[in-house]
Amino acid sequence: MSRTAVYSALVLRSRPSGESNSEVFLLTGEEGIIRATVFGGAKSKLRAFASPYNSGQVWIYRDKSKDYAKLSDFDVRSWRPGLREMYDRTMAAAAVAETILSSHGGGGEWARALNLATETLDILESSGEDLCGHLLVHFLWRWAGFLGIQPDVEHCASCGRGEDSLLWFNAHEGTALCATCGTSSVFQSESQASGNYRSANSQRLYLNPGCRRWLLAVGGLSPSYLHRFSMDNKSFHEAKALATAVLAGALGRRLVSWEW
Repeated sequence: MSRTAVYSALVLRSRPSGESNSEVFLLTGEEGIIRATVFGGAKSKLRAFASPYNSGQVWIYRDKSKDYAKLSDFDVRSWRPGLREMYDRTMAAAAVAETILSSHGGGGEWARALNLATETLDILESSGEDLCGHLLVHFLWRWAGFLGIQPDVEHCASCGRGEDSLLWFNAHEGTALCATCGTSSVFQSESQASGNYRSANSQRLYLNPGCRRWLLAVGGLSPSYLHRFSMDNKSFHEAKALATAVLAGALGRRLVSWEW
């Protein structure tokens, strides 16, 4: 029986291993996250191929008796050099990769997970500074949907009121409530404050109608259409706070890469 298998893969992370080798973490469409050793020093052609955010076909040699995997070849189809040419692109790509790794590749539909990641990275590679943050929030929101934890932000979870009404997201409960259905004295006083997207209670996040309309409009779209949907800075921060709060609840922690 052959010990070598071929996968469609995206390199999420690479780190030194020993004196001259490296260890890579791959998201594959067939088996999810795979960790493999890449042999060779800094001038190794294969090691250069296995750089973060490159994707294509990989050949993995496995020795199951030793719980060992080696990257033996890599046919790179997408290099994405643009991700390394701008700080905001680099940081957004790192946040995408860390989110995937921290959630173990999504835990199931590997091909869909791989598609979600590569779609975002493809558009991110040539995006301007302003769009980079929107692409990250868009990915995080879609990833929450992929994990099955995306909350309903269109209507109050209790009374069903929606449209242009004020809603607060309760991170502890994972639901959005209007001021009337929440602790009204607290919600109403906080909604009249200076417009902060996070309330004094860090478990409650303010969601204005503009933020919610953007999330509802782009949630099911490819990132290639994202440039058509504008969002003001206040709504952007609310959308980012919501997406990261939802994922942090599932992961049990906030990722440092989200905070750039």
